[in-house]
Amino acid sequence: MSAEKRSALMARIRGRDTGPERQLAALMRRWRLKWESHCGDIPGRPDFVFRRRRVAVFIDGDFWHGWRFPAWEHKLDPFWAAKIAANRARDRRNHARALRMGWTVVRVWEHELGRDSAAVAARVAAALGIRTGSLKRKRGPGISREQH
Repeated sequence: MSAEKRSALMARIRGRDTGPERQLAALMRRWRLKWESHCGDIPGRPDFVFRRRRVAVFIDGDFWHGWRFPAWEHKLDPFWAAKIAANRARDRRNHARALRMGWTVVRVWEHELGRDSAAVAARVAAALGIRTGSLKRKRGPGISREQH
């Protein structure tokens, strides 16, 4: 693949409002949870932020964040192996910084949402201190989320 074609392909990859984010947002909306998105004042710009409970939720793409990276790192061009290794190191730094700032951090892998999205939403609810049995399913029109 030429450098121009690869560049055009990579430019199409979104950093926010991704499929996994929309999937988790839909579940959280059903449970009437309200959040902010991609807040720059929290290390790593979490995908979902619950300020009152100080919970930050990150959704990590399996490729870009290196799910089981050591198992397939050797298959990559050195540039991409270094890129993903740097992403993983940055994720660890941001995670530690958020914890030091007093945030509870929930990390969700993309494949976890595909496998059992309700369990992921229940993990988020647990981090918020909400029992999933007490969550009400919404009826009627959608509830808008807070924007940052």
